[in-house]
Amino acid sequence: MIRFIQVSLMRGIKPLLEQVDVTLNPGDKIGLIGANGAGKSSLFAMMRGELHPDQGEIDFPAKWRVAYVAQETPPLDRAALDYAIDGDVTLRKLEAELARLESEPESSENGIAIGEIYSALADADAYTVQSRGEQLLLGLGFSIDQMQQPVASFSGGWRMRLNLAQALMCPSDLLLLDEPTNHLDLDAIIWLEDWLKRYAGTLLIISHDRDFLDEVVNVVVHIDERKLKRYSGNYSSFERQRAAQMILAAGALEKQQRKRAHLESFVNRFKAQASKARQAQSRMKALAKMEELAPLRAAAEFSFEFREPLSAPNPLLVMEDVDAGYKIEDEKTGEITHKTIVNNIKFSLQIGQRIGLLGVNGAGKSTLIKTIAGELSPLTGDATMGKGLNIGYFAQHQVEMLRHDESPLWHLAKIAPTVREQELRNFLGGFNFPGTMVTSSIAPFSGGEKARLALALIVWQRPNLLLLDEPTNHLDLETREALTEALAQFEGTLVVVSHDRHLLRATTDQFIIVADGKLQPFDGDLDDYKDWLLQTKMGKGTDVLPAAGKANKTDFPVASPVAPPPAAAPAVNTKEQKRKEAEDRQRLATLRKPLEQKIKRLDDQIAKRSAQKADVDAALGESSIYDAANKAKLKQLLADQSFFTKDLGQLEAEWLELQEQLEALA
Repeated sequence: MIRFIQVSLMRGIKPLLEQVDVTLNPGDKIGLIGANGAGKSSLFAMMRGELHPDQGEIDFPAKWRVAYVAQETPPLDRAALDYAIDGDVTLRKLEAELARLESEPESSENGIAIGEIYSALADADAYTVQSRGEQLLLGLGFSIDQMQQPVASFSGGWRMRLNLAQALMCPSDLLLLDEPTNHLDLDAIIWLEDWLKRYAGTLLIISHDRDFLDEVVNVVVHIDERKLKRYSGNYSSFERQRAAQMILAAGALEKQQRKRAHLESFVNRFKAQASKARQAQSRMKALAKMEELAPLRAAAEFSFEFREPLSAPNPLLVMEDVDAGYKIEDEKTGEITHKTIVNNIKFSLQIGQRIGLLGVNGAGKSTLIKTIAGELSPLTGDATMGKGLNIGYFAQHQVEMLRHDESPLWHLAKIAPTVREQELRNFLGGFNFPGTMVTSSIAPFSGGEKARLALALIVWQRPNLLLLDEPTNHLDLETREALTEALAQFEGTLVVVSHDRHLLRATTDQFIIVADGKLQPFDGDLDDYKDWLLQTKMGKGTDVLPAAGKANKTDFPVASPVAPPPAAAPAVNTKEQKRKEAEDRQRLATLRKPLEQKIKRLDDQIAKRSAQKADVDAALGESSIYDAANKAKLKQLLADQSFFTKDLGQLEAEWLELQEQLEALA
């Protein structure tokens, strides 16, 4: 059991926790949440013994083994697999002791000690440690070859994965994980979820990924107003409970304010009248005793929106027989060779498409995004850009390319040199860069603040095609939610790679997948994708896609025709008949699911177009629109009405065709 007993903590002159009391049970999987700067990482430092509370105490069993992710990774020559296994400190100590004993002269005492060490090694599962380490690293995205490479050869993000592997290798009673998903792809996150669900100890985790929290935790501890409050259930349950509490608190505050106003009114009216003096005095005492309820403090919600694109070419982009990859120059000979990552791409982007790009780590998602963005030239084939195409591209290196010695205002003025400074300040204020922050160097900014600035620069340029490669890294829950809402309302075309499943569900309406060096359609949802990854050991070595199956091994975006399932063969016996019936039902469900998903997407598109057409029809119903002064506006409205009518007709025809296919299956 973990108990916080009247814990108070200051960092400098800032109080983070004040007289906190909370109890956490053994085996709980706890999500620790709160605003940036609320004290989450400081609380972890206290759990590790690196910080001590100013008052009170944190009590948990002294015999508990505590594991956590190291923040630094030295550039070692040690192989990645050996480095990960080093996380099991007890095992490594036993191995070192065994090596010492075996190097000494033989004796009866020495032989007994060696026997005890071998027994202890067996208890520590020393004989399976190699395979366990390999499974960990495979799950976190490393290949077998990479496991033998030195730690120094990996980038910072991959070294953090190695540190995470060390923490998971360590046999522990308490596991502390601070933002473990920041450097992981979706496939690794899904694997980590499954691992943490099976973890037998007590887990305390900081994360801004709501889907990850929903899958893993059964308790939420919220840091708010320098207090810790415990909620049972996952993150979604916490949100519901928190919302209910805020409604109750708002009602209680309103009721108290009404009562206070009534008492004050009575006192003010009658305190000078002798006949009412006693009642007035009693009401004054009631006012003095009334406990002041704090006004409901809702965190200042951050929100923004993408400005309407200036143009809408259609199609935006067409790729024909494109091979995407890298050109590699031999340092000695100067010879250039091609490393193809995704081949034979036949792909087009239309106005209004909202695409989520899936694929296991290393499949080529980022390579494809860079090729679409123009950062990489196609190795072969043609990529034709629509006239007026304006790309907004966000990837982690966009943050690294910011000038850390300059201010947010300097960055925006550089791309908008003719715009008044006050207008630029107002715009940046909308992205939570207020006051002096807008003119301060960004060097001390957090990763989330720098990512927010990079987003602001993209929004200013009014793109009609957004390419987002892991845009939520380092963003807190509030900023992620603001980005999700803004993307949901974005009027252009969207292609996004993200490990945040909440963002993918809320902002995309179709998925494509990079697998086996090809770009292919994917008719399943994220649950199908998760099942596929788990069933095929993270998708390695399989060419069968969920829902679509091998039938979709065609050039994107051609869809396979849907036919009714074949009739079941005559049953040999009752058991065989039931088995065949179950197979038929499963086959039918597999065929129905992609159709139902497409119909749902069409329903949403038809509703959106119908609303847009209704607005245009209403505008054309106004007599003033036919005045000579509104000639240009009338022309535009008539063009819009024609476009919406035509598009609605096409959508409805497609909807009817899909409904007929669905009925044929029934």
